[in-house]
Amino acid sequence: GGGARSSGRHPPASWPLGAGGSLFLLPVSLSLEVSVGKATTIYAVNGTEILLPCTFSSCFGFENLHFWWSYNSSDTYKILIDGTVKNEKSDPKVKLKDDDRITLEGSTKEKMNNISISLKNLEFSDTGKYTCHVKNPKENYFQHQATIFLQVVDKLEEVDNTVTLIILGVVGGVIGLLIFILLVKKFIAFIIKKTQEKKKECLVSSSGNDNTENGLPGSKAEEKAPTKV
Repeated sequence: GGGARSSGRHPPASWPLGAGGSLFLLPVSLSLEVSVGKATTIYAVNGTEILLPCTFSSCFGFENLHFWWSYNSSDTYKILIDGTVKNEKSDPKVKLKDDDRITLEGSTKEKMNNISISLKNLEFSDTGKYTCHVKNPKENYFQHQATIFLQVVDKLEEVDNTVTLIILGVVGGVIGLLIFILLVKKFIAFIIKKTQEKKKECLVSSSGNDNTENGLPGSKAEEKAPTKV
């Protein structure tokens, strides 16, 4: 999925190959990914509750996976919650929690691999960076993480979309008018084409001055003004 994510550097691993104990360096491509979604910044009102999302995925599977959330501001760094996920069939378990306001909302059901947390009774001091860390023993304990920034505010500012709506309305009207003109042109061209076809049919099939059967429809269509749409 899209969203903010980051991965640790993966140094090459040594593998014994061939006779004589010779070693070749092969890069190890790890599959563990951590994501906090597309929004890297969340605004929340003081005193309310907020969900800090985090999911992980691994093509290799996982066992005794270690995860934790850290909080970092200009003058503070601390571990908010620490836990493990035994395997794909086990829900996340909390080993350590720094604040009673924090609740683990995670679940591995339906392969969601969700280790999100909620933080209630927000305070202005909660503003800062929240990082979701994950280590998977099946992937050489490399650490992967993703960060989201929380800004606690007094109130959410209402965005005035009036100008935007006016612009969209004008642009939409112009586009609609152009489409209408194109449709009218196509319709008129279609009528002219059909009229010419009818006229040719009349010229070919008419005999003498008797054009009541074949000529009349063609004449009417040819003389008829283009239909207004």
